[in-house]
Amino acid sequence: MSEVYRFGVSLEQTLIDAFDRHIAAQHYKSRSEAIRDLIREELIRKEWKEGGSVAGAIVMTYDHHKRELVNVLLDIQHDFQDTIISTQHVHLDHHHCLEIIAVKGRASDVENLATTLKIQVGVKHLSLSISSAAA
Repeated sequence: MSEVYRFGVSLEQTLIDAFDRHIAAQHYKSRSEAIRDLIREELIRKEWKEGGSVAGAIVMTYDHHKRELVNVLLDIQHDFQDTIISTQHVHLDHHHCLEIIAVKGRASDVENLATTLKIQVGVKHLSLSISSAAA
């Protein structure tokens, strides 16, 4: 494990009170853990903005009875085969499916894939969750 460095932070009382309520609601064990998560989140956003390497998941629901939609979605996924790690398909009911697509690659490629899927007629909802691809 890497060395731990300690530093002080000065905050207004109202801000630290709000932060303490937040960390209690999120069940953090300490302020340090909450601050570490905030820093990691900001660094991942920076990677995303700068086009760095990211990993994540695309979660999409769609109507598989929509004409040609399944074929279009498969064609798109084949076009992004260097970005897609794996997929999982779940039948929600007679008309609707859930697709979970694990992705890894340049942030711009991941975002392009998500957008390309999302705009297809018959896709009901799509969300993208991103994390750092760094080990």
